[in-house]
Amino acid sequence: MMLFQLEAPERTLVTWFPDWPLVAARLADALPPGVPAAVIAKGVIAACSAEARAEGVVRGLRLREAQTRCPELVVCAVDPVRDSREFEPVVSSLEERTPGVEVLRPGLCAIRAKGAARYYGGEEAAAGAVLESADRLAVEARVGIADSVFAAEQAARSTSELSAVFVLPPGSSRDFLAPFPVEVLGQPKLASLLKRLGILTLGEFANLPAADVRARFGAAGITAHSLASGQDPRKVIPRTPPRKLDQQAEFEPGMDRVDQLAFQLRATADTFVGDLQTEGLVCTELRVLITDEAGSRSERTWGHPRHFTASDVVDRVRWQLQSQPPAATSGAGGVSRGGLSSPVTRVEFVPVRVDSIAHHGRALFGDGAEEQIHHGLSRIQSMLGHEAVVVPAISGGRLLGERRRLVPWGDALPTGTAALVTRPWPGRIPDPQPATVFASLIPVLLLDANKEKVRTDHRGGLVAPPMWFCPGGDPARRRLVAQWAGPWPLRQRWWDADHRLEADRFQLVDGNGEAWLLLLDEQNWWAEARYD
Repeated sequence: MMLFQLEAPERTLVTWFPDWPLVAARLADALPPGVPAAVIAKGVIAACSAEARAEGVVRGLRLREAQTRCPELVVCAVDPVRDSREFEPVVSSLEERTPGVEVLRPGLCAIRAKGAARYYGGEEAAAGAVLESADRLAVEARVGIADSVFAAEQAARSTSELSAVFVLPPGSSRDFLAPFPVEVLGQPKLASLLKRLGILTLGEFANLPAADVRARFGAAGITAHSLASGQDPRKVIPRTPPRKLDQQAEFEPGMDRVDQLAFQLRATADTFVGDLQTEGLVCTELRVLITDEAGSRSERTWGHPRHFTASDVVDRVRWQLQSQPPAATSGAGGVSRGGLSSPVTRVEFVPVRVDSIAHHGRALFGDGAEEQIHHGLSRIQSMLGHEAVVVPAISGGRLLGERRRLVPWGDALPTGTAALVTRPWPGRIPDPQPATVFASLIPVLLLDANKEKVRTDHRGGLVAPPMWFCPGGDPARRRLVAQWAGPWPLRQRWWDADHRLEADRFQLVDGNGEAWLLLLDEQNWWAEARYD
């Protein structure tokens, strides 16, 4: 007779960083420290500070109710990219002490406890090493150790500020999890169904026969049953630490002149671009972070129509500093920056989007006119500034002036612009669009047979048909109206006194054969565009 020995469960160390979305927002200067603050997701509090909790703000509370309880509450929107970016230095610090880290999500990571316990002389000593890594970065951490990832996570969440480590003895995970509510399984539909069936805790769910659970709830139910039984099927899969492609330059003392800063950053920019090329990559979207002596930080993401060279990287730093509203200038030619009121001490280059270098190779006989245009426009930008060269792009809106957006050469369209274009926009002009859109509305006159200004009545119709059109608003330059169509009412933001628009659109062809798109507001006629 053969005897089978069950494999011992893999001990897991889970590190939890409480309220990580809030911590990440404060690390990124999106929220100020020491004040009631919260991160919101879909109008609901996702994480809040201790100061906000003292005023009665809790997770899951609607924003309006939270502001009622704490009027001075400062909020910002949840940002998964920001959470992941700010969590990367924390994970790197943990990997220095305990290699083999798996990131479950930003603010939560797991480590195989066996190797760390053997190295540090015990599981509690390994947990202490993890907490020490977090302390070096001044972030709060809690540690749980158990027979499964799920049980270790719940153990970490059961800790307190006085005792940041919770170690479950081997084989005790099921008893520990028994009193927890079924909501901690992270499956809202299953939890709702279990509660309707009278199963309120993980212990009650774990006591059900596995065969019955599989038959009633399927694969998702049997996975949740394993979690409740302390037999999490997940294994810790350590990540491969990514190669560090970002670069930073630190200055002591700080730099207070743009030209000096640009000169000092040239070597760092060369290293940044060279390391990417070594990996077979080029950077097409770059984030530049600039920190001053006061600890303030300026952050901006730059795009490029091709890919960044070292000169392009240095130019973006210079443009970012020069585009700041003037707050402090150190001497002649000093750095003017709104939030950066003291000399620059650190500049970081982070590649946001990269592409294979094979997609950006030079053609056999060069890239022709396109390359010459790019170099010419980039040269003009380097001499005159980032806003000196702009290209048109289509945005959303009802007025033609709103649909036209001028974007600096090399910049990507603002986030959400593509979605704005595809919206219905009731009242907009259908295709074909006018070829000439005036930068600002031009005053004109539209007169009837009695040379009176054409008006609309309360039902939106014309009081009298148009006969004369005056392009410059001068009655002496009037032209006969050959054809006309309209009016079409345009009503926008009636609830907003500052941005409200009530107007009527009108199309006409004058005696010279020119077609116009006109706009009538409460008192005056305006030319919005011309059909060429």
